[in-house]
Amino acid sequence: MTRKRGKTPLFEPGCIPAPGGLLDWRDARHFDRWQDPPCVLGARPTPMRSHHGEPVHKACAESWITGNATEARLGRFASDVQPKTRNKADDHACPSPRPSQPPP
Repeated sequence: MTRKRGKTPLFEPGCIPAPGGLLDWRDARHFDRWQDPPCVLGARPTPMRSHHGEPVHKACAESWITGNATEARLGRFASDVQPKTRNKADDHACPSPRPSQPPP
């Protein structure tokens, strides 16, 4: 039996990362500065929220996706929607080339 979520996302989710991949939660709506309820996957308090408003640590959500790859495709946790055009300099995962230094 397939479980269907009754809640609609508070804002539009993007792609679901592959197991072992990282979530891109750059949007400020993932952070609730007023409340720290316990994480739905752990017991520790967190100000982070999923697209559905669930209190969850980003690292806990990434671990859950890795451990539940089939159910993860239903979209419980997803990355943010990326803008159509992205500045290459904004990509924090790709290091910029370092200028070569002359020998001392």
